[in-house]
Amino acid sequence: MILKEMMTVVRQDCLAPNIFSLILKGEMVREMKPGQFLHLKVPDKSMVLRRPISISEIDGEKGEVRLIYRIEGQGTALFSHLQIGDRVDVMGPLGNGFPLDHLAVGQTILLIGGGIGVPPLVELAKQAYQRGVQVVSVIGFADRQAVILEEELQRYGQVFVTTDNGSYAQKGNVSTVVDRLSESFDAVYACGAPAMMNYVDQHFKDHPHAYLSLEARMACAMGACYACVVRPKGRQEHENKRVCKEGPVFATGSLVL
Repeated sequence: MILKEMMTVVRQDCLAPNIFSLILKGEMVREMKPGQFLHLKVPDKSMVLRRPISISEIDGEKGEVRLIYRIEGQGTALFSHLQIGDRVDVMGPLGNGFPLDHLAVGQTILLIGGGIGVPPLVELAKQAYQRGVQVVSVIGFADRQAVILEEELQRYGQVFVTTDNGSYAQKGNVSTVVDRLSESFDAVYACGAPAMMNYVDQHFKDHPHAYLSLEARMACAMGACYACVVRPKGRQEHENKRVCKEGPVFATGSLVL
């Protein structure tokens, strides 16, 4: 069910240069699932389009959701000025989240995240851990200053960190670590930049439970405007999928990336 609510700002922190953590409180939190996203109205009447932000953590008991976003333009810059007690017009939860129902106690999953694609993996890691699943995370960043959420993911399992310039942990990108992992994983989940997603899509194209969470520019976020279409493999052009509606999570090997 898609809801619309004026949610209240509980806390906001700067995690890294231009990256912020925003905690909102509201009734719709109990409807949220890992992998979904919210559509936030910019607190400026001159900006009509909402901004999609992935759900990072869900606290059902407190009715709070944590969103982590990067300043990309004027709209997200305005979000960074929100204060405790401010109200935000929110639509959601939107999209199809990460499939979890097939996971069983004792299984092992691999999470792969790059940059601002790491936040959606935190709630996924938490819920998998609560199911008795072992979690291995590989997260990549440009440099030491950009590293976020390492400690949060460490609560739920082993974490490998890479930086492009080697200023922290393993030098290289996520493939540097993933290519040498010898373990067989029962499921794989990834979110990040297009180049990383192409790598994961190819590396795990035949895996029965490997999934990509895509990012896309969108307008309505409800499937009506077709601004965020992606093309499935083996389908005609008019049968395109929408990231906001059929996604943002898709199986590896199912799309033309």
